[in-house]
Amino acid sequence: MPESIEKKGIVRHVAEIIIGELKLEDVIPDTFDPDMDLVDELGIDSMDLATIALVLQDEYKIIIDEDDYPRLKTVRLISAYIEEKLAAKH
Repeated sequence: MPESIEKKGIVRHVAEIIIGELKLEDVIPDTFDPDMDLVDELGIDSMDLATIALVLQDEYKIIIDEDDYPRLKTVRLISAYIEEKLAAKH
């Protein structure tokens, strides 16, 4: 089943935010693996994750509970989490 444009848009946007916040050089959203484990494979720490969560909260006007941070392991999981939060607002 193909991803919806909106879903693909969120995945790409989350990748752009992570790339920008972590100042990843030589990485573009099109080549960023949405299933890469951000902690184990990319090596981000809890402070980086907290910063990314704050930016996402501002961007999408949602609240990300600190208890949910462990769920936010990949760009795809973060995107699904954002979709859940947005759907719950409607």
